[in-house]
Amino acid sequence: MTGLAVQSHAATSTRPRLTVDLASVARNTRLFAERAAGTVMAVVKADGYGYGASDVARTALAHGATWLGVTRLDEALVLRDAGLVAPLLSWLNPVDADYASAIARDVDVAVPSLEHLSAVAATPGRARVHLHVDVGMARDGAPPAVWGRLCRAARLAELRGEVKVVGVMGHLGCADDPTDECNAIGRTRFSWAVDVAHAAGLRPRERHLAATAATLADPRAHHTLSRVGAGLYGIDYGLGPERGVLLRPALTLTAPLVQVRRVQVGTAVGYGHAHRTDRATHLGLVPLGYADGLPRAASGRAEVLVRGRRRPVVGRISMDQVVVDLGPEGADAGEAVTVFGPGTCGEPTVADWAAWSGTIEHEIITGIGARVERGTLAGTHLRSLA
Repeated sequence: MTGLAVQSHAATSTRPRLTVDLASVARNTRLFAERAAGTVMAVVKADGYGYGASDVARTALAHGATWLGVTRLDEALVLRDAGLVAPLLSWLNPVDADYASAIARDVDVAVPSLEHLSAVAATPGRARVHLHVDVGMARDGAPPAVWGRLCRAARLAELRGEVKVVGVMGHLGCADDPTDECNAIGRTRFSWAVDVAHAAGLRPRERHLAATAATLADPRAHHTLSRVGAGLYGIDYGLGPERGVLLRPALTLTAPLVQVRRVQVGTAVGYGHAHRTDRATHLGLVPLGYADGLPRAASGRAEVLVRGRRRPVVGRISMDQVVVDLGPEGADAGEAVTVFGPGTCGEPTVADWAAWSGTIEHEIITGIGARVERGTLAGTHLRSLA
């Protein structure tokens, strides 16, 4: 191409990096511990949303959480292998899961059906269980029509010494909108479920319905435990400062510019030539794409931060790379690009990427792929940080 100048970069590391700020995790945990009516369960499922379950768990436990929660038993066993001894619940397992390991490693398990109860009760030893009731999502948990039978069967298993019912749990489907009437229905069904459990002779010490959103916005959903996962990383479900929510985003994604080129007006960019430059400018190549978790749906809308200024992502997001319009002033190959961060320096946030992609923040943070190296920023004196 006439007038083209290309600058390539052979850096010591061209890998994008995702950094978890544990000081922010600590601060967020303290906020939840102050707001919850009971205690906080730090949910570190999916390897801590993809950012290291053990580090996040230790940080949360040191700053107000007293329980840990995961979905699968194998996730729970990883935490036990890492030396974490806090109370630990696993709540999404098949009927034929390895309940013997759960009993041996002191892992509580959720029981959402009569079939699950039979499998747990048939396992040698005495399992600690949380009966799981569906309060209106038609997803996990026992339907109300089955709940009474499940409670009575659990009481019989308890009398036989096969299980100990230590909790009743549910999950709200609309907690991100505190005004939605489905929350009132869910709270009522949960109270009913606890009453039915009591009528069956059960005395569960723990009762938990609220996850992150309800912990922030609906005190009526608080019981003895609140399960907080995404909130540890600063996701506030759009509730924001207007509701007194002052979470601090904990994740920063950076990558180097691996190539910079000067191009003329009208230069076509990427697949399908979805973008053409409207002036002479510089284009920067960033080694991240949809295989690494940048949604293709954000093409034509997304921005990144380069040299303290937001710059647009132009053309379609490819599998392994994106192109950034750096403007006439350009930048140098090897310079850092901030894809998202806490927003304190003007960089895009996870919430921005979710909006550009038409999705939720959870999908953005859990979608960052294995090719992106992980790191933690512990800060100094975590306990003293405000």
